[in-house]
Amino acid sequence: MKKKAVVLLSGGMDSAVVFAIAREQGYAVHALSVSYGQRHTSELAAAGRLAQAMGAVAQKVVGVDLRSIGGSALTDDIDVPEAGGSGIPVTYVPARNTIMLSVALGWAEVLGAADIFCGVNAVDYSGYPDCRPEFIAAFERLANLATKAGVEGVGLRIHAPLLHMGKDRIVQEGVRLGVDFAHTVSCYDADAEGRACGRCDACRLRAAGFADAGIPDPTRYVA
Repeated sequence: MKKKAVVLLSGGMDSAVVFAIAREQGYAVHALSVSYGQRHTSELAAAGRLAQAMGAVAQKVVGVDLRSIGGSALTDDIDVPEAGGSGIPVTYVPARNTIMLSVALGWAEVLGAADIFCGVNAVDYSGYPDCRPEFIAAFERLANLATKAGVEGVGLRIHAPLLHMGKDRIVQEGVRLGVDFAHTVSCYDADAEGRACGRCDACRLRAAGFADAGIPDPTRYVA
């Protein structure tokens, strides 16, 4: 039987490529999507389509109400900024990756899976502190300290295969693995149909990745 893995699948391009990498490595992929109170749900709809198209063994959508604490342009009534600026942007969602990985950790224990995959990236990204390699290493240590599986010596692993890849390389890897990027939604301010704004950081990084890779960008834009 294939080894089981939990893959965090947001519906964006990075998580779709991570799914494909886990699948290529021979894992039976259990896709986890988190409805955390984000202002649009088109990315979650994309995650559902991707899970089905890419052959997930199962997909689970877990609700966590981060909108109730706010503090981010993705969960609160704060305008999504256009590309540019310095420092950690207001699109940072406090504790989001910590919470998502914790939920994935719980499901992995239930499934008897020792491997969790996520799409964090510390090269072409918006400067979020929970996308750094130090965070991933620290969370893996926590996972092995705080779980029955870890205490019993199973050895839980957090995989972040895109951590040191530029967006162009991520695009190339996705194409190699047969990812249909037309099914993905990356925009911070996408409309109900998943069409991108073309102005936010996520749109800028995505467009640059396709351009640098020399691959046509299938992104649908509002205008």
